[in-house]
Amino acid sequence: MEIEKLREEIFEEFSLIKNLSELEAFRVKYLGKKGLLTSYLKELKNLPLEERKSLGRELNELKEKLEELLKQKEREILFQEEDRELEIDLTLTGKKRDLGNLHPLTQVIEELSQIFIRLGFEVVTGPEIESDYYNFTALNIPEWHPARDMQATFYLKNGALLRTHTSPMQIRAMLERTPPLRIIAPGKVYRCDADIRHSPMFHQIEGLMVDEEVSFSDLKGILTYFAQETFGEKTKVRFRPSYFPFTEPSLEMDIGCVICETKGCRVCGGSGWLEILGAGMVHPEVFKAVNYDISKWQGFAFGLGIERVAMIKYEIEDIRLFFENHFLFLNSFK
Repeated sequence: MEIEKLREEIFEEFSLIKNLSELEAFRVKYLGKKGLLTSYLKELKNLPLEERKSLGRELNELKEKLEELLKQKEREILFQEEDRELEIDLTLTGKKRDLGNLHPLTQVIEELSQIFIRLGFEVVTGPEIESDYYNFTALNIPEWHPARDMQATFYLKNGALLRTHTSPMQIRAMLERTPPLRIIAPGKVYRCDADIRHSPMFHQIEGLMVDEEVSFSDLKGILTYFAQETFGEKTKVRFRPSYFPFTEPSLEMDIGCVICETKGCRVCGGSGWLEILGAGMVHPEVFKAVNYDISKWQGFAFGLGIERVAMIKYEIEDIRLFFENHFLFLNSFK
């Protein structure tokens, strides 16, 4: 066996390799299970001892050298292919990349927040896991109160709960600050309810204003401004008496249906009006819970559902669309 001649043939053939498929064919030809070098190494057992030692050493050295060269060649080919992929043809039409956008609910939260910020309100946030005290008791909703039945609550094993409204931020803000104050508190809330108009998780904005001279007229004026800034300056509003345990007197505000302009349609159920939020003057018992002097301080609070506003604003009939992450739906809000 002429090792030197074999070596020359192998290296000459190796120098002609141009791509990975040729490299693999070369490897199989010489180093595969039935490859030429592999076969020579297997045949060594049939040679005399001295010849086997000498020839075996040379064949193994050649094999190791070849394995090293194959690894180097593979890296070179891969780098070359990568460089070719990175080459830019400036004559080609550019590829447009789709950019993301804010979720429609985030857009509505930011829009509404800016409206109230212009009126001097400050944005605050708080925990979504609450105690019974902040979520109910301090808001004049004791254990026996029927209002608790209106809010199907998620309770946790440790006795805490997922807040059912953003109203606990009224208590937290008043305990931490001294009047006067104006805050809004956007955030997630949770209730055991699910259909095309209700979700177990949804968003609210709570508003609170406390000062020495705050009237029901102030509340109506601010809410009217909010409605017309959100739905258009020609938006009609009306206020109806209502009941909430943490406000007295209480009201609900409707806006003229933005679809039929109060003429009556399927969206408004033929009434011409759409319920939008609840509000009222802060109940004296709530002020007592935070040690505010009810002879000095007055205030109002309001709460509205973000999904409710978004569904009216964008004429969306199924609340579940906000959370199913369909690309075409979300992309329509760019």
